[in-house]
Amino acid sequence: MTDTPPTPPVNAGYASPTPSQTVPGESAQQQSFLLQKIQPALLGLMDGSVSTLAPIFAVAGLTGKPIDAFFVGLAASVGAGISMGLAEALSDDGVMSGRGQPILRGAITGGATILGGMLHTLPFLLGNLHTALLLAYVVVVCELLAIAYIRFHYMRSPLPQTILQVVVGGGVVFGVGVWLGRLGAS
Repeated sequence: MTDTPPTPPVNAGYASPTPSQTVPGESAQQQSFLLQKIQPALLGLMDGSVSTLAPIFAVAGLTGKPIDAFFVGLAASVGAGISMGLAEALSDDGVMSGRGQPILRGAITGGATILGGMLHTLPFLLGNLHTALLLAYVVVVCELLAIAYIRFHYMRSPLPQTILQVVVGGGVVFGVGVWLGRLGAS
């Protein structure tokens, strides 16, 4: 009779990172927090903040009506949140990767996506398009800087590099939205 080592129990889709997966100087608990909470939230914030820019600013430029831009932003934010939440929840059961419970990760990602999209959508509830646009521009810059800071603080990305990546990426999408709105209005 051969002795085989016991199989470790799987805890309902929740696994802590193995020692080979941890970052030097971080505990397994800190690494789990990053993989299971911060990373899904950051993914959602980045997607919500960037993917909704083009439609919102295109509609604002195309129609000249802030309320139209608000409803497009609301629809884009909620739609993207549902899509991102489902994609995150269905992409990985969390057992092998240590990324945790898929439903929780999906909820975090979906909620953060909606939040990221709605922050720069809310100014379009104002009746004046010029004021709404100016406030939305400020909110977008703050969102992108906050995302860069989160990447710097939690993911230990170099701050100048992460600011450049996030701001350039967001700026390109923002520029496309403004350009398409002006193109459609002309």
